Amino acid sequence: MRIKYASLVLAGTAMMATLAVSPAGATTTDLPSPSVTGVLAVQKQAMAYGAPGALTRINSGASTYRIAAGKADTAAGTAMDADRRFRVGSVSKSFTTVVLLQLVAEGRVDLDAPANDYLPQPLPDDRITVRHLLSHRSGLWDYTNDMFYHTVPGFEAVRNKVFTFQELIDLSTAHQPTIVPGAAYSYSNTNFVVLGRLIEHVTGVPMATHYDQRIFQPLGLRNTSYVHPRTTIAGSYARGYVRDDDTTLPLVDSTEQTVSWAQSAGAVISNSADLNRFFAAIVSGKLVPKPQLQQMMSMVPVNADGTQSYGLGLRGRVLSCGVTVYGHTGTVQGYYTYAFTTADGKRSMTSMANTSNNGTVNSVLAGTLEAAFCGVDPVKSGKVARSDGEAFTEDIAPDVVRH
Repeated sequence: MRIKYASLVLAGTAMMATLAVSPAGATTTDLPSPSVTGVLAVQKQAMAYGAPGALTRINSGASTYRIAAGKADTAAGTAMDADRRFRVGSVSKSFTTVVLLQLVAEGRVDLDAPANDYLPQPLPDDRITVRHLLSHRSGLWDYTNDMFYHTVPGFEAVRNKVFTFQELIDLSTAHQPTIVPGAAYSYSNTNFVVLGRLIEHVTGVPMATHYDQRIFQPLGLRNTSYVHPRTTIAGSYARGYVRDDDTTLPLVDSTEQTVSWAQSAGAVISNSADLNRFFAAIVSGKLVPKPQLQQMMSMVPVNADGTQSYGLGLRGRVLSCGVTVYGHTGTVQGYYTYAFTTADGKRSMTSMANTSNNGTVNSVLAGTLEAAFCGVDPVKSGKVARSDGEAFTEDIAPDVVRH
């Protein structure tokens, strides 16, 4: 196999793209080839809007594209590369969903039973089912709305704190529900904290052990971990930088934290290679039996034009070339992530920008989906979202709308 290297210097920053070329005659999908220049253009734009760096990895059949720009560590001046580990935020919800659906397949949990059947301390509404939690239809208030109303002070208040699941649930249930259970999609991190509590109560086994034994080890995810409540990231990683609400202030290094305020809703650490393998394994049926996988991938639109949808712990996005990709987005202090795959798992893409509380960067980063799966340069074609509201910013540590 030949290796081709292409480098491009833009705005004073070295950007490196590496492609492991498929052998002659190999095929992947009917999609156009990924646009490396398109990914680079999106990364450059994300950096122009305030991201210190960005990375993208695309796996397409036997081909692997590694594209990185900017800095993984601004103080040390370390260049970003596509293999670095990072905090994946709400992409963790898909890991938690796999564990839960395996328990469903084992007959230990019923998706349509009241969640209270499996909890040591009941939720205030017995109508909330396990399925409602997985699909964000429970109506439980998202406690992070209060916790991170003031972004940096809120983060510093919990950076080193260790919560129990029940403490986080209590922060939510102190508020009235947002909807009647099952009535509509209403994203809430509380749902997946409740699921973590449920899984541990039903099995008597910590979430860390479930992740390791049910996902990390079987798939050989050597760069993926759940270290809660430890604060560090092992190995080669990108540092994360959160923007203050006062944008005249410098970025805050948010890398070291317990992420105890998120746990089963957002505390997984991974890298682009492992996330691509993980989502390809999901849709290929390697982690979840077919009956449960069909329910996981049964999507309900969550935006007006139907281009964005949610199943059970899984997002769907319809791209400009007509392909639907499946995966999840993630936001945690210092990191925005997009990790998606085609329905057959033959092309997967993960992108990360190492900043947060900057909805424009998050929206722009979504353009790497168009470049990876549709083969377009989203910047030239105008397919990069340019306003804060055009991509999901509702995941972990949301960009709070202040009135």
